[in-house]
Amino acid sequence: MKREIIEEACGTIGRLGAVKEQGGIVFRVTLDEAEDAYLVLYKKGTDEITGEFPLKDKRVMGKLYGIKLRNLDARRYEYNYRIGKKIVQDPYAVIVRGRDKFGKAVSNEDGHQIRCGFAFHTYNWKDDAPLGIPYEDAVMYCLHVRGFTMQPGSKVRHRGTFCGVAEKAGYLKELGINQVLLMPAYEFSETMECHPEKLNFWGYVKGSYFAPKASYAAGHSPVDEMKDMVYELHRQGIEVLMDFYFTQDMDFRTAADCLIYWTREYHIDGFHIVGNDGLAKMLAKDPLLAGIKLLGEHFPLEEARRDKKTPFIRNLGEYNTGFMEDMRGLLKGDEGQLEAFTYRLRRNPEAFGVINYIAGHDGFTMMDLVSYSEKHNEENGEQNHDGPDRNISWNCGEEGPTRKKKILELRNRQIRNAFLMLLLAGGTPLIQAGDEFGNSQKGNNNPYCLDNEVSWTDWRAAKKNEALTGFVRNVIAFRKRHKILHMPRELKLIDTLFCGYPEISYHSNRAWYVEFESYNREIGILYCGEYAGEEEFIYVAYNLHWKENEFALPNLPDGMGWYVAIDSACGVYQEGEEPVYTGDRILTVPARTVKVLIGRGKENVKKDNRTFCNDNKTQNTGDERVFSHRALPSGASS
Repeated sequence: MKREIIEEACGTIGRLGAVKEQGGIVFRVTLDEAEDAYLVLYKKGTDEITGEFPLKDKRVMGKLYGIKLRNLDARRYEYNYRIGKKIVQDPYAVIVRGRDKFGKAVSNEDGHQIRCGFAFHTYNWKDDAPLGIPYEDAVMYCLHVRGFTMQPGSKVRHRGTFCGVAEKAGYLKELGINQVLLMPAYEFSETMECHPEKLNFWGYVKGSYFAPKASYAAGHSPVDEMKDMVYELHRQGIEVLMDFYFTQDMDFRTAADCLIYWTREYHIDGFHIVGNDGLAKMLAKDPLLAGIKLLGEHFPLEEARRDKKTPFIRNLGEYNTGFMEDMRGLLKGDEGQLEAFTYRLRRNPEAFGVINYIAGHDGFTMMDLVSYSEKHNEENGEQNHDGPDRNISWNCGEEGPTRKKKILELRNRQIRNAFLMLLLAGGTPLIQAGDEFGNSQKGNNNPYCLDNEVSWTDWRAAKKNEALTGFVRNVIAFRKRHKILHMPRELKLIDTLFCGYPEISYHSNRAWYVEFESYNREIGILYCGEYAGEEEFIYVAYNLHWKENEFALPNLPDGMGWYVAIDSACGVYQEGEEPVYTGDRILTVPARTVKVLIGRGKENVKKDNRTFCNDNKTQNTGDERVFSHRALPSGASS
């Protein structure tokens, strides 16, 4: 028998939104005193109003109002608020109904077509727990929940959904990914107010920040399906981070409540704050978020360095275009790029993480970066005026698709060069979904409004470019095997262990010397593994010039030799099967090629005979503070 719904005032302060508490369901909302407001109940799945309850006399404190409804069966109802003459959704709603089909225009002039739902059941997280992957050990992967698996070639059962992402968890793990960054997966309207005829595919707009996007669910339970996705990714050793676009009028309390809610209810591991720098700075200081990864473009990072305490939680991460722009410049072959390149390569402060990427969602993909010199955004319907004009890209000789073998070979090598620049740099590398197999957007650097094969990850390319995927997978594994490549701090240009070698050093056609002149586009980087507890060296020769260059290899300690590990023109050699480098101390690197050598003990030399010092017990490092007769390279700092 259906019982009568009884309303009563709620005089307690608690979480905003619809909350199940003893004796009923409490609805809390903030209102201006002059507003005439009502809680509106609907029959579930319809716009049929079953009751309205006044809120004006239910003031709790300040602008907080609350009402408790007894005998309300949440399974049968949905709700909204009527404020004045306008119907609005609860900003704290945990489910939003009415946008279940992505891209389907919803006529919501009267406000009743979009309604708020309830989610009170307890999810069984089993043994799920935070993974706590530090920035230096992370390899991040940015994806759009719908776009990632919508293309039929994805071969998932539920394309374009949370379930589809979960089905790809094994693929991501095999690739070497251990962090996923989701483009907006909270509820938002795909209809753009300024251009109602256009679609908002990306979702960087104001939305219902506490609710998962209903159209990303395969069934009728976006809450459970998103939690299933997070659980499966965690089970595969992959953290989940989310993009949140907060508008300028977003208040701190709601934003903080939002992030805490997603952390508690969905076990989300971190957040990328977009759109409101002032709010991001405030969130960075919130003690309740101190253990949660927070990414942003303009966090008070220097302040974080000054306020560093023990135990220190390195939770803030810098996320901006600096690395992308400087790396693209050298990859393209522009002059005057070496100093910026070495700065970005080393940059990895102890006080905060640094997110590095060469291709992001709002620009060229990695394949388009080497296939187009100009943007081609005509399909967006804005006469190619939208999107950035400065892409720092080069088409390798012909714009767009080509059948010319030499151009295709060069493009493939340039992509491999780019991945080596990304994955061998300090900080956290970020890969855009599909870049590992040459996904293309046909030269469109701003497909924010396209829900088609331009913006969908092209899994057909995965079959075509299996070799590229294998290369990326092997370079990620190489990075993970060698701790010196992913340290929790910036590598120094000095010999702090007095072993004869600095942590990192720069070289050219003369060992221990580097020329930063604007016309140079080549540099050798030596990493001393001793600083990471490894008896090995790694030498990376970057030649982004259009001509062949020679690199002078530094002397290795007695009993050690050079082995070829990676060649962007050939591939990655399996661990333990690297061929011996037989070229004496000169390494010749072809045009637009990167080579990686490993210096380690020769198989016929006993470990006890190895040393990190030469016959003179030391070696010039290029640091004036240790060896007064040698100056620091131009532009370098300790």
